[in-house]
Amino acid sequence: MRGTVLCLAVLGAACPPMERRSAQRQADTSVTDTTPVAPVAQPTPPAPLPSPGATKVGVVEGFLTPESVLYDPAQDIYFVSNINGGPTAKDNNGFISRVRPDGAVENLKFVEGGHSGVTLNAPKGMALRGDTLWVADIDVVRAFDAKSGVPRDTVSLAGLGAVFLNDIATAQTGALYITDTGIRFDDVGNVLHPGPDRIFRIAPDRQVTVAVRGDTLGRPNGITLDSVGKRFIVVQFGGRAVLAWKPGDKAPSVIAKGPGGFDGVEIVGNRILVSSWADSTVSSYESGQEVKVITGVPSPADIGFDGKRRRVLIPVFTGNRVEIWQLP
Repeated sequence: MRGTVLCLAVLGAACPPMERRSAQRQADTSVTDTTPVAPVAQPTPPAPLPSPGATKVGVVEGFLTPESVLYDPAQDIYFVSNINGGPTAKDNNGFISRVRPDGAVENLKFVEGGHSGVTLNAPKGMALRGDTLWVADIDVVRAFDAKSGVPRDTVSLAGLGAVFLNDIATAQTGALYITDTGIRFDDVGNVLHPGPDRIFRIAPDRQVTVAVRGDTLGRPNGITLDSVGKRFIVVQFGGRAVLAWKPGDKAPSVIAKGPGGFDGVEIVGNRILVSSWADSTVSSYESGQEVKVITGVPSPADIGFDGKRRRVLIPVFTGNRVEIWQLP
């Protein structure tokens, strides 16, 4: 497909940096000669300004229910998964886009369900293992060549009762860990939760097991590897907790709490970035403290992070666009 250049606001041009606002102090020192001057109390020193948030530097439009964005540093490219319909509909019309960091859509339907031998229904979270792109698709995980888009593998989790596979993380051993949010949608769009809440493991030899299960997962959504802490960070869509979990542990531990409705999670240095549908934000969690980094983004789904440019990549699920935000 011929590459199409969409809207990208260049840093410092169409999307100016957010300015930090200082508290203003006003003092009226004008008096008449006959007016007694009352003692003036010393003003309280202003509170320190919060650290600056991120700045929106680009918007790429034209997607169809974008759910996840993944940065591939080897190719310097963004992958965007498009559900293109219901999130549990096996309609074989999902697709994955390739977007360049300059905002050009290199190939809107780089991988397209129903074409070139591809089956892809409602793609959500993605992960890279070498030059293979792995994609969660309802109750299976599909693999594609990250450079050509050619199908490579399909691992079905239907036999283990997978309900709503959502996000994928790659362990240092090469194993894949996939969250199952355990939700369904009825005919009028209401969210049901038949469960169970689980995290599956696909070993390098394609053996599938349940790594952990239980209500403490809180309808797990985003998952990412914390290689420094040798653990996974998991965020709850049905709860308010940011969780830490190590393979072998029977249950995760709560390391922070926030507004809930969490979707994507990325680790940036010593910060954990989490997107929330509950208050339309991306927040940073350090030592359990929540700091709003990005606000006013409705339905922020599975975020990505461009480590080369320090950009947060936000798929706006209901807005059919991807917003690009620059971290300070």
